[in-house]
Amino acid sequence: MKVLITPRGFANYGLDEVEKMRKAGLEVHYNDTGLAYTHEEFKELAKDVDAIIVGVDKMDAEMMAGCPNLKAVCKFGVGTDNIDLEYAKEHDIYVGRCVGGNSRSVAEHVMALMFAESKNLYYSIDEVKDHKWAKPTGLEIYGKKLGIIGFGMIGKYLADYAHGVGMEVYAYDAFPISEEAAKEHHAKIATLDEIYTECDYISLHVPLLDSTKDMISTEQFKQMKTNACVINAARGGIVNEEALYEALSTKEIRSACFDVYSSEPPKEGDKLLALDNFYLTPHTAARTKESETRTCEMSTNIIMEQLLGK
Repeated sequence: MKVLITPRGFANYGLDEVEKMRKAGLEVHYNDTGLAYTHEEFKELAKDVDAIIVGVDKMDAEMMAGCPNLKAVCKFGVGTDNIDLEYAKEHDIYVGRCVGGNSRSVAEHVMALMFAESKNLYYSIDEVKDHKWAKPTGLEIYGKKLGIIGFGMIGKYLADYAHGVGMEVYAYDAFPISEEAAKEHHAKIATLDEIYTECDYISLHVPLLDSTKDMISTEQFKQMKTNACVINAARGGIVNEEALYEALSTKEIRSACFDVYSSEPPKEGDKLLALDNFYLTPHTAARTKESETRTCEMSTNIIMEQLLGK
């Protein structure tokens, strides 16, 4: 049986897992090019495989229809918005996720974004390299209110870290948060309206679904404090980017720090990127040596379980 692995992290951190699969009798092809596959390359490589470990590559119905042997897919992460789940279900293709593999890494990245934004680190480092010494005044995050929308593993780690530096944590989730979980992670259970109106930092940790697409838009920005900072390390599309541009350019909110975008990479000339209060990292929140290694192991185990029962 054949396995295709598209995430580039396997070439650096998952070769032991590749060897484990091969010793178990699986034929494995992994991406060692250093570059993402084009969609056409992906379809060609996948056409006769039994399983795929996939990163952000698009697996729509057309693509999966061209893989008649496909039995299992494992997302190298947790967000499955690039996979046609309905097609997979209809054709009895198992879809797995590596839940928790990168949760700490993403939570740490959010903390890093908050510190970098509040201390003017992006601006100051660039200024000094340009032989300037402007010395802008920053903000303390101690005592500030952090609203976490989506209180899964990432949200819980983030709550722990934020509490550790003296922030007041508000938490919301589409599913009820138990009093026990809130107490354990030093969070106040809140409504969305409470988070929008009361919090200084608002961090998103929800999947991209029909119900969450554009969940932060013009109405929500109008509710926020003028010194609010919105952080999105979840998925592009959760925040309406046109509304975000208006909110940032008119100073309706202070800033936004994103690790994800609706178009990755952004199109040349994107107007949000021209704003000095919008910060974007290239979807790297989950990418640490530790998380890549964990996720290689988790995805390998999921695929071996599905194909070999072990």
